[in-house]
Amino acid sequence: MKSDDNAIISIDQQVCFALYSASNSMIRAYRPLLSKLDLTYLQYMAMIVLWNSAPLNVKEIGIQLSLDSGTLTPLLKRLAQKGLVSRTRSDIDERVRQISLTQQGQALRLQAVTIPNDIRCKAQLSLDDTKELKRLCDLLYINLDLIT
Repeated sequence: MKSDDNAIISIDQQVCFALYSASNSMIRAYRPLLSKLDLTYLQYMAMIVLWNSAPLNVKEIGIQLSLDSGTLTPLLKRLAQKGLVSRTRSDIDERVRQISLTQQGQALRLQAVTIPNDIRCKAQLSLDDTKELKRLCDLLYINLDLIT
């Protein structure tokens, strides 16, 4: 085995591990901010989708979050138990669940509005760096998703 082969297989050379570590750190950074809203990270992501597009059905939310209904359904049930969303059957197809924001869910947006900037400040990244990081992550997601 060449010495270059050892460098390639080294953990500090793995983009996947850097992304994994950064993702874990990002979610940990969100935790204290989201605990004030009584939301988990994925619940927060679902609320963002709903704040921008409600009402939506479960499938539409799943597409935006890249989550399957097996993951999303219990998450949405918990948001309903917290009084943030309502889950109703579609008038057109009763197998389809429509998810709408309650007044409490709409009001929560006002409390969450500072979170993106709070995270950017914690990360100590400029707005340009943040945009570039998001662009590269989106590109990576698209390229890898095309493979599967």
